[in-house]
Amino acid sequence: MTQYTLQQKFFLLLLVLVTIGFGWILLPYFGAVFWGVVLAILFAPMYRHLLRATKYKSTPAALIALLSIIVMVILPLSLIGASLVKQAAAVYAMISSGQINFGAYFVRIVHALPQWMVNLLERFGLTDLPSLQQKLSEGAAQLSQTAAKQAIVIGSNTFDFLVSLVVMLYLLFFLLRDGQSLATRVKHAFPLPSNYKQRLFNNFTTVIRATVKGNVLVAAAQGALGGLIFWFLDVEAALLWAVVMAFLSLLPAVGAAIVWAPVAIYFLVTGAIWQGVVLIAFGVLVIGLVDNLLRPLLVGKDTKMPDYLVLLSTIGGMALFGLNGFVIGPVIAALFIACWDLFVSTDEFQLH
Repeated sequence: MTQYTLQQKFFLLLLVLVTIGFGWILLPYFGAVFWGVVLAILFAPMYRHLLRATKYKSTPAALIALLSIIVMVILPLSLIGASLVKQAAAVYAMISSGQINFGAYFVRIVHALPQWMVNLLERFGLTDLPSLQQKLSEGAAQLSQTAAKQAIVIGSNTFDFLVSLVVMLYLLFFLLRDGQSLATRVKHAFPLPSNYKQRLFNNFTTVIRATVKGNVLVAAAQGALGGLIFWFLDVEAALLWAVVMAFLSLLPAVGAAIVWAPVAIYFLVTGAIWQGVVLIAFGVLVIGLVDNLLRPLLVGKDTKMPDYLVLLSTIGGMALFGLNGFVIGPVIAALFIACWDLFVSTDEFQLH
């Protein structure tokens, strides 16, 4: 066992304290720092290609890469966000004015059900239509009020968001330009054998690339397809539901069906048979197929994690860390597997 002197112990304590303090300082901009690192890892191959194209001039290559990211990622998301806010405001106005009445929708569904199903609902006390309609209407009104308050909060936090965006882009430039040397210094600082560090860092970067590319591409594809079919079937606020489906698609296996399945059921029980059949067929054969084919190829194959572990780590990560968790969860799960594989496969850890 290594014996540390008093001075070494004091320095190690100081190192821990200043590291915690530095992390505390960065905590308000955790999201900006986190996504700066993620985007730097994701677009590192593009930066290396630009570096060769600019004859290894790092600053111009990093600037071109940053501008490309702004054009390909930031601007489209900003345009979609602006359209989404406009459509969400329109839906809120329709709910407030009574044009959208969830209670009335439920009453129409109950009236369209066969008698045996109505009898089943009666056993659970779910056929008191005036009471249920009032409760659903009150719930929708409360939900819309909450959404309005959140919109006010988002509006008041616009400055903070812009600051975080600037911090992320500023940090991203330096991570692209100096990322390789920074990664080398971080690897060197870890008190582990070189083969351990190489394997853990490879797992870290591979999982981030696979998770972001896989989940984002699957979410974008499912959201776009869901919005397209909703627009074709003349469902109100198709763009809003497309974005909701895209976000829910971050959850493997269940995702977008949480949105399109109830709409399909509503179509069927209210007599819009062809719309319901088309939506179910499209949801299962097209939207569902995107998830079943693309996600295992883009996420599970690269991360070498089973589908159930990808699902659990994604859900758990999002529950703990919000939207950031769809990356953080699988990364922690992959490092967990890698650490245990190293522990089991290394002789020095085994009892003899």
